[in-house]
Amino acid sequence: MSERKFKYVGTRPIRHDGVDKVTGRANFGADFDAPGMLHGALLRSPHAHARILSVDTRAAEAVAGVKAVLTGQELPKLQSMWMGGAEGGIDFRDIAENCLARDKVLYHGHAVAAVAATTPEIALQAARMIEVEYEELTPVLDLEAAVASDAPILHDDLQPIGATDPLPEGPTNIAGRVEFSRGDVDAGFAEADVVVEREFRTQMVHQGYIEPHACVARIGEDDQVVVWCTTQGGFAVKNYSAMVLQMDPAKIKVISSEIGGGFGGKTTIYLEPVAIALARKARRPVKMVMSREEVFRATGPTSGTIVRAELGAKRDGTLVAGRLSMFYEAGAYRGSPAGPGAMCAFGSYKIPNFYIEAHDVVVNKPKVAAYRAPGAPMSTFATESLVDELARELGLDPIEMRLHNAVDEGDQAPYGPVYGPIGLRETLEAARSHPHYKAPLGQNQGRGIACGFWFNAGMSSSANVSLHADGSAVVATGNPDIGGSRAAQAQMVSEELGIPVERVRPVVADTDSVGYTDMTGGSRVCFATGMAVIQASRDVVDQLRARAAQIWGVELDSVAWEDGRALPANGAEGDHEPLPIEELAQQMGRTGGPIVGKASLTAPMAGPGFATHLCDLEVDPETGASRVVRYTAIQDAGKAVHPGYVEGQYQGGSAQGIGWALNEEYIFDERGEMENPGFLDYRMPVASDLPMIDTVIVEVPNPLHPYGVRGVGETPIVPPLAAVANAMRGATGVRFTVLPMSPPRVLEAIDA
Repeated sequence: MSERKFKYVGTRPIRHDGVDKVTGRANFGADFDAPGMLHGALLRSPHAHARILSVDTRAAEAVAGVKAVLTGQELPKLQSMWMGGAEGGIDFRDIAENCLARDKVLYHGHAVAAVAATTPEIALQAARMIEVEYEELTPVLDLEAAVASDAPILHDDLQPIGATDPLPEGPTNIAGRVEFSRGDVDAGFAEADVVVEREFRTQMVHQGYIEPHACVARIGEDDQVVVWCTTQGGFAVKNYSAMVLQMDPAKIKVISSEIGGGFGGKTTIYLEPVAIALARKARRPVKMVMSREEVFRATGPTSGTIVRAELGAKRDGTLVAGRLSMFYEAGAYRGSPAGPGAMCAFGSYKIPNFYIEAHDVVVNKPKVAAYRAPGAPMSTFATESLVDELARELGLDPIEMRLHNAVDEGDQAPYGPVYGPIGLRETLEAARSHPHYKAPLGQNQGRGIACGFWFNAGMSSSANVSLHADGSAVVATGNPDIGGSRAAQAQMVSEELGIPVERVRPVVADTDSVGYTDMTGGSRVCFATGMAVIQASRDVVDQLRARAAQIWGVELDSVAWEDGRALPANGAEGDHEPLPIEELAQQMGRTGGPIVGKASLTAPMAGPGFATHLCDLEVDPETGASRVVRYTAIQDAGKAVHPGYVEGQYQGGSAQGIGWALNEEYIFDERGEMENPGFLDYRMPVASDLPMIDTVIVEVPNPLHPYGVRGVGETPIVPPLAAVANAMRGATGVRFTVLPMSPPRVLEAIDA
């Protein structure tokens, strides 16, 4: 890809949505109210595993102010409809039953019934008056128990998906299996001079978005539904809700609010179908807002995992063989990120002989949801820890060993495709030459290095670019902005039209106002929706050139576009004065009417992302408490459209990964009830817990995008678990294989 000179792309304009957010004017999910609105509340299961024998709603219905009561039996009963392969997909029956239980409850906090009333207090009171008779069943609370031969079965009709060879016959809690392999693994290990083998474990952790789930549903006399909600994808809410309620999707319009964090956790539905059903029953709008406790107990964390890993290398550090057997908790219903975890585990290295298997396992815990590079941090924790072990065993510099084995353009990814131009090697070289890597360490300090890979997604996007009479523009897309996409899209329009970014207004449109767009996730928005924005902008430019040709009385190919102006070209030079965009816009009415550029596309591939992280950690040997004293995140962005936002993504992913490594975990009692469903006891890092996270943006252009962009939002959370663990090994001399490395666990290991 030839080096393009940019005027607006690569700059750092003030964010378009910033003023409304810092002044409190921006409307988030719970900020919207509708005239005559009711408030919804849910009754949730006190058991982790139980049959529902009966539900008596009469007492709740008799409460003054209650306008509607809903149970799962009143909603359509769906057949299992799995869409997607073992590497990722959804089952609409599972989504429906997760929103409101039917015959069984499968985790503590599972929604059983709902109430709509005139106040939130009345709704909660009435919900508690619903009488449910349960037959309590033995809960399955860990992976070993779930796959044991005598395990209680969560779903009698569960059919495993994927590679079937070692899957059990008959009822099982193993919902799926993925397998990747290359070469002769046994021969590869026989060739190795050093082999390291360990078992690694991680716990369920939550995305930790600050804004809880919230929505308002309104239904008209014509049965047209409008939903306002906090979501990463309005079209997903529209289509999933229609499927759950067996409605015509054309009757549902979704308006996405501002979003106070998602990180993958708002790519599904919980409240929306329930609010629609209550609104239909009460014939009034219904608002539902989760409490923080409900968010923890009943929305998707990411999986707890067990990873059995083995890696072999020759004396010079060449990796020759690898083997992984992985088990991921899906929660109550199938759909863990075991597949992506398997895809990414060996993604950074040339390993000629490997075998990877990953299992999707149901347990009596909340159904998991995506969390930023879903599945990859856990498998990478194992592989990068073993690479660190091998470097120590062989007496090699950990960066030099990684450089020796790093994948390059033309190498094949473990899951099949051949890499195009990639920047892993450049991130490692940037780490090697960074002052952080050469800085001296203090007492009780250690330094960890880890690489990470995420494949990034393409998928479908649409965009409209409208020109105003003053020459300014509006760009409308269907992606909620969770990472700076509005500013980046405005910059792309500016780059193509040649107008200042302040004269472009980026809009997140509702599902009736823009073409179908897949959700904000998979690091796809700046890449795929950005391509749609560029194409729509170029459509506007082509129309402007046609208007100029009309005004000048020349052929279209005699008009060029540069720096916001139509210029005569191909022999017309000297005969006409340049026409600025403002002048052309003023003449739209006389030259053919409004100018609107449109584009819709499906990007089947995306440029993969690679990162290298450095972590310095200090441990107090008296208490086991640790703190990160220095952290540097280095990553290939392809092209950083808005470098400030790119750096923010690197820092945010690093911060979340550090929390995951050191403190965060779901803690359940023996009955399956979460014991720490709040930020006081679920220990997420805050600003005072972390140093300023340094960033280095590497740019190896991605040829699949007009500007060279690759997604950057997910790769930053992949290396931190291993980087922190490798630093802990350096600080304590102990190899930790279980996360989090909380003070009691660290102190116990030091004392041992």
